[in-house]
Amino acid sequence: MNSIDYPIHTIESEHFPRLLREALDGSVYKPDRLYVRGAMPAEGSTIFLAVVGSRRCTEYGAAACKELIAGLRGLSVVIISGLAYGIDSIAHEAALENGLTTIAVPGSGLADDMIYPAAHIGLARRILAAGGALVSPFAETIMGNNWTFPVRNGIMAGLAHATLVVEAAEGSGTLITAQHAANLGRDVFVVPGQIFSKRSTGSNKLISDGASPVLSSRDLAERLGFDADAPRSDEKLALSEDERQVFKVLEEPISREEACRRSGLDAARFAGAVSALEMKGLLEGAAGALRRRRI
Repeated sequence: MNSIDYPIHTIESEHFPRLLREALDGSVYKPDRLYVRGAMPAEGSTIFLAVVGSRRCTEYGAAACKELIAGLRGLSVVIISGLAYGIDSIAHEAALENGLTTIAVPGSGLADDMIYPAAHIGLARRILAAGGALVSPFAETIMGNNWTFPVRNGIMAGLAHATLVVEAAEGSGTLITAQHAANLGRDVFVVPGQIFSKRSTGSNKLISDGASPVLSSRDLAERLGFDADAPRSDEKLALSEDERQVFKVLEEPISREEACRRSGLDAARFAGAVSALEMKGLLEGAAGALRRRRI
């Protein structure tokens, strides 16, 4: 990976992703621009989930992180984390293994020799190669230091619809991200930890303070607004040519009459294709319009 393969480009504040613009409105720290390598995923119906936790995670924390992210396979979810050791890198790896787009927000600039930690430059390469992005509020040559990490934690929370805390000790920087998310009125989900583990003291306290415990991958998917029983994008039944034509024209909700016209099918074939797609859980009707089901 180098600056030629994935050049650093900037996004000016007025063009920040909507969630981040809302998060930074009135904030004490409001960067003028974001530095980006790779492609920022389109917002649309996609859910952005920040996953954070201990750098020195336990085997339990690592297994929980992998299991929960694996359970999101095939859903329109982007995983955001900080490229750090421990839960951050495990979250990125699990996203890549399960075909989910992932965004890394390191606590440093994005120049090749600045990305922190340097040991994760290979992971950064794979994130970019898989169509994800590296994002930073810092100029490309800024080194990671004590003040940059709390700032990037706020950016992660601001980019996400919800934050999942896997493991956090009392006083952990992970709790800063959770607090940012809570202050923004966004969901904070927490993996319950062992009561004897110091690495779960902070995360368990989040639950006692009102954060939502997540008990399974199904639980997480449903809390993110998905129907856990709906077919996933990589589990869809094979579509007939008619079904494919109808599905293709429904990139946005439109009336049945308009969908039929755009599909080029006669009324009988169109009705048959719509019925089949609805049975497969791929379409739903709303106020007389047809739309793809978010899966």
